[in-house]
Amino acid sequence: MTDPAVSAPGTGAPAVRPPVVLVAGATGGIGSAVVHAYAARGAHLVLLARSARLLERLAADVVAATGAPPPRVVVADVTDAAAVEKAVAEAVDVHGRLDVVVHSAAVVAYGRLTEVPREVWDRVISVGVLGASNVARAALGVFERQAREGGGGHLVLVGSVLGRVATPYMGSYVTSKFAVRGLARVLQQEARRTPGVHVALVEPGSVDTPIYVLAGSYTGAVGRPPPPVARASAVADAVLAVVDGDRLGASVGLANRVMRLGFSATPRLYDRLVGPLMRRFGFGRPTPPGPGNVFDPSQDVPPPGR
Repeated sequence: MTDPAVSAPGTGAPAVRPPVVLVAGATGGIGSAVVHAYAARGAHLVLLARSARLLERLAADVVAATGAPPPRVVVADVTDAAAVEKAVAEAVDVHGRLDVVVHSAAVVAYGRLTEVPREVWDRVISVGVLGASNVARAALGVFERQAREGGGGHLVLVGSVLGRVATPYMGSYVTSKFAVRGLARVLQQEARRTPGVHVALVEPGSVDTPIYVLAGSYTGAVGRPPPPVARASAVADAVLAVVDGDRLGASVGLANRVMRLGFSATPRLYDRLVGPLMRRFGFGRPTPPGPGNVFDPSQDVPPPGR
């Protein structure tokens, strides 16, 4: 869907207005890459995340790098439905509309089901599933109203290849991403009745972001992305591409297709290999058990660990 055009002053030629874009989970590796990609297009940005410090830093970086209009920052947790609704409503109040909403918020806790404390497991599920539904509900409410006036909007949920395959030691995250994929498919079906409203799912594999080292871990080691590892900017490019092309989804990662094939076509072989491969390539330096950033927002972003 193209943003409504207005006449360029003095020319009579149509000029496309910059889109209004809200990114939930904006300070994460993928979220910040999406923010920078849309800032490069001159978008009006609304950045939502839990850490005020990281939001302000990201907003300043965006202005310095692109000269884009200063983003609006909103400190909120995606599990707080009222806060998400308020952020979306304020974006519309300020800009008059909302064109794109990208949900990329997620937290991770490594460990077997019996090792991860119940409250940590539940929190990962809550951020991944309830957070996605809270953001989707608020965004689609606006998009459906705009569609009745001839507009609409784009919702992009960032899922994972782990919404299509399973791996040990990441049970809560895998469960949440399977649910996000199901949610996206339902929303795509429901959006068919509202022309102008578009829902997409972008599914990355391993991505070079800090989410792994910030994660909770009850395995004795810090997580790390197993190879091959994609850049966060590649995921951002996929997000913009599905919006530009009204596509239903995109997969980002060289190994994604192989993983999906092995999981579905040779499940016994897949299950025999995935545990040893995860232990060999999915963990880095030793660390004591703890919840990482599952409950409390990070105040700094470390480089991705190995």
